[in-house]
Amino acid sequence: MTLGLINANPVVHEKKERIARADDLPHADDAVDPLDIYDVVRDIRDPEHPYSLEQLSVLSEESITVDEKLGRILITFTPTIQHCTMATVIGLCLREKLKNCFPPHFKVDIKVAPGSHADEESVNKQLSDKERVAAAMENPNLRQLVDECLYSSEL
Repeated sequence: MTLGLINANPVVHEKKERIARADDLPHADDAVDPLDIYDVVRDIRDPEHPYSLEQLSVLSEESITVDEKLGRILITFTPTIQHCTMATVIGLCLREKLKNCFPPHFKVDIKVAPGSHADEESVNKQLSDKERVAAAMENPNLRQLVDECLYSSEL
């Protein structure tokens, strides 16, 4: 483990067993439900720990809502601590994973759960600003960190 972690000893939960589905990913003409999205993002690795977002209870199926009529996906995640310095990185990982797996007609909103982060408004503002997200993903160090979190989730 790396020295200087803000949350050096997070609570780690057991991974839930996957529900057998007919197909791994939805197709453009399929309806999308929260379980589809959860199955795609649950194994993203936390930026500071060797555990998935599911294992750290940062995400749950209940934290995802889908409005098919409006074409909106909302993911509300809960950082493990109030002063999580990696909250925006977690949001970037979620956005990047969804961008690669779901039809582009969905508008994706990613937010920290109300009251779960000391800088909730600032984190939510950063995650909803397309220009900030694009600039962040052009930063080679940030891009590498996001890719490591996404790639390690596929092992």
